[in-house]
Amino acid sequence: MSRIVVVTSGKGGVGKTTTSASISVGLAKLGKKTVVIDFDIGLRNLDLVMGCERRVVYDFVNVLNNDISIDQALIKDKRIDNLYILPASQTRDKSVLTKDSVNKVFKKLSDMNFEFIICDSPAGIENGAIISIYFADDAIIVANPEISSVRDSDRMLGIISSTSKRSETGEKPILEHLILTRYDQKRVDCGQMLSLDDILDILKIPIIGIIPEDSSILNASNKGIPIILEKNSISGRSYKDTVKRFLGEKIPIKIYKKEKSFLKWLFWR
Repeated sequence: MSRIVVVTSGKGGVGKTTTSASISVGLAKLGKKTVVIDFDIGLRNLDLVMGCERRVVYDFVNVLNNDISIDQALIKDKRIDNLYILPASQTRDKSVLTKDSVNKVFKKLSDMNFEFIICDSPAGIENGAIISIYFADDAIIVANPEISSVRDSDRMLGIISSTSKRSETGEKPILEHLILTRYDQKRVDCGQMLSLDDILDILKIPIIGIIPEDSSILNASNKGIPIILEKNSISGRSYKDTVKRFLGEKIPIKIYKKEKSFLKWLFWR
């Protein structure tokens, strides 16, 4: 059976797609056969972050409509074995996303021996988000250390607990995990951002990663490279640790800091 993981957030712009891409890459690099699906019908972005936008011929909606087989739509990552991408459509009607149609796709992927199905959910509570949450075994909540993001994440946790298939059937609840992105300790210290203790007190779910503010994320996205593949990136290292924690490895939470170059160090002195 595949493990279905929804990556979601209460608001947009928090780094959800960056997180979906990096988690998927991290799992595949650890030998897990993984597929990442873009559920944001009409606003396709995952293929850009994954660097495969020019290879998109068919998409998720083509599969849902039974226009083609799922093999035809899946894009195999050129850099990493065990990693596949199922892009969203930019132009199709979102009403094509139904529980029945999505469930059939998940069953096909499970039959293809995918260990992990990562769902890059739209932000908020639109149809794509609700359906991706419905079948999930795990939910990764992505939030910034800002009150609006944390408040909206708290609302998403309520939706996850009440609208999932697991809640309907009385199974064990969806496993919830928190990833904090764009974390800046200096801004936390001066009160411009919420502290980690405050966030955990509000959300009350386990944290598996803190991703620091890092300008290299934008540069990597523009090049179509998931940030986890950038060896010199502090956020890339953070995502690597996060994936291992997600898989159950006991790694202390660490906030990586950018090392000063020699010229900056000399000037600072």
